[in-house]
Amino acid sequence: MKHYKVLSVCGSGTVTSSMVAEKLRESSEEMGFFITTMEARPTEALQLAQGGMFDFITYTSPLPEGDYGVPTVNAMGFLTGFVDEFLEEVAEVLAELDKNKKV
Repeated sequence: MKHYKVLSVCGSGTVTSSMVAEKLRESSEEMGFFITTMEARPTEALQLAQGGMFDFITYTSPLPEGDYGVPTVNAMGFLTGFVDEFLEEVAEVLAELDKNKKV
């Protein structure tokens, strides 16, 4: 099973980022992959992402400008009831990551 590391970002670095991370972990097996997550505040996201530990970022608060070096997925849809659409976007990001790894 494929493994991905996700940085989940929200304003406080705890509440909604934890909710998004938990949903990703719960849904990952059904989607054919395994996810580990770390939660963070927006002010921490750029430095953490540039450390090279994460495959992609989900966020519910705006991210500061910068080159994160990984795909970012807006998770507001998750909070507003569009969970399937959020998970579809995550699946698209994962497919693109897999495609790029094979090249």
